[in-house]
Amino acid sequence: MKRDLTKLAPHDDEGALRVIVESPRGSSSKLAYDPTSRLFAVSRELPLGVAYPFDWGFIPGTLGADGDPLDVMALHQARTYPGVLLPCRILGMVEVVQREGRGKPQVNNRIIATPHWHRPLAKLMEARDLPLPARHQIEQFFIVAAAMTDKRLALKGWATRLATERFIAANLA
Repeated sequence: MKRDLTKLAPHDDEGALRVIVESPRGSSSKLAYDPTSRLFAVSRELPLGVAYPFDWGFIPGTLGADGDPLDVMALHQARTYPGVLLPCRILGMVEVVQREGRGKPQVNNRIIATPHWHRPLAKLMEARDLPLPARHQIEQFFIVAAAMTDKRLALKGWATRLATERFIAANLA
């Protein structure tokens, strides 16, 4: 019997952040893990011409204000597959307030991480140290990916690695 991936611990035995990939780099469909069936299903398509720039997924063992595990974008050059477990290191997060329809605004931050084995970003310690054009493109991706839905995003800025670690710890399931 398959195990519910949302119930895994958020960190492995060596302290790496566990990231479960839902929508791999290059996908133009948003996939979502369904804990009941333990399968990945297409949630929606992204707007025309938009694709995930990096692997997109969630941190198991966490629960955000929206009722889902915390969102994470894993920066690396390869493309993986839904269900792949990436051991990552935290770089920071984009602080986001999201409003769905006429609902109340909710914090729905996007964690930024990189696989611990990804050499090109090995020396990068903070997401805020990414080149400014790269950060702007990541921000614009989040805004555009929510277009054509009833979700409205307000980006509040980039948080440090330490603030992100505290945010994850405060949102354990």
